[in-house]
Amino acid sequence: GTARDTTSWRYVCLRIHDYLYFQVLSPGDIRYIFTATPAKDFGGIFHTRYEQIHLVPAEPSEACGELSNGFFIQDQIALVERGGCSFLSKTRVVQEHGGRAVIISDNAVDNDSFYVEMIQDSTQRTADIPALFLLGRDGYMIRRSLEQHGLPWAIISIPVNVTSIPTFELLQPPWTFW
Repeated sequence: GTARDTTSWRYVCLRIHDYLYFQVLSPGDIRYIFTATPAKDFGGIFHTRYEQIHLVPAEPSEACGELSNGFFIQDQIALVERGGCSFLSKTRVVQEHGGRAVIISDNAVDNDSFYVEMIQDSTQRTADIPALFLLGRDGYMIRRSLEQHGLPWAIISIPVNVTSIPTFELLQPPWTFW
């Protein structure tokens, strides 16, 4: 092929590796595959694929200190909102509550395209669990659906290998297409 083909192929490889995907299984109205970006220089990686695990919105949502629903985050994944403290601090709070991973959504609810690069803060601390960044619009839609259904958590599978899903485009949230 041409040089351009090689470039686009390399771009696709980079894109697949720069993103991590998870699928909401329940509630049904947000049963989509969501795209997240792993933290740049802290946090662990997924060694296991969780077929069904709870995605629990943290209370308080910024997770900068003790969580009132920390018990529900134990062995599950926390959904946290950006702001109030560093990404690393949030990840450590979730880790201390026994969470398997943290998904931090942008606090700009209208953000449907801009991924923030999560880097560690100036402290010498570390975190061992995976930390992912989610678009503000996606985080908002997940939380809103849970509130509407009166549910304490969503059920997700993570990570999802999108290269094996022929209809991947059809399974992405409709609000990401403009």
